Amino acid sequence: MAFDHYTYRVTWSAEDGEHVGLCAEFPSLSWLADSPAAALEGARKLVAEVVQDMRANGETIPVALADNAYSGKFMVRIPPEQHRALATEAAEQGISLNRLVSARLCG
Repeated sequence: MAFDHYTYRVTWSAEDGEHVGLCAEFPSLSWLADSPAAALEGARKLVAEVVQDMRANGETIPVALADNAYSGKFMVRIPPEQHRALATEAAEQGISLNRLVSARLCG
């Protein structure tokens, strides 16, 4: 079942006064419940129903984030002044710009 590979999480909704189950691959769907377990189960069932409906209608079903292959590379645009400052800092530390920015993102 493809929906088992989807990325689920449960959070608290102060506005609703309940736990909310979410699925990253279906950001418009949510399920409210009194407990985290019930919110997760409700979200999983809802996604399964939506996937079944999409399949029946010949719609493209989102690929699970966990099933995607990631290269580890992505492009980011920043102002030239910030680029210069980061390149200078990396040079002063004797490391590559890539290593400096990666450390900042992951640290």
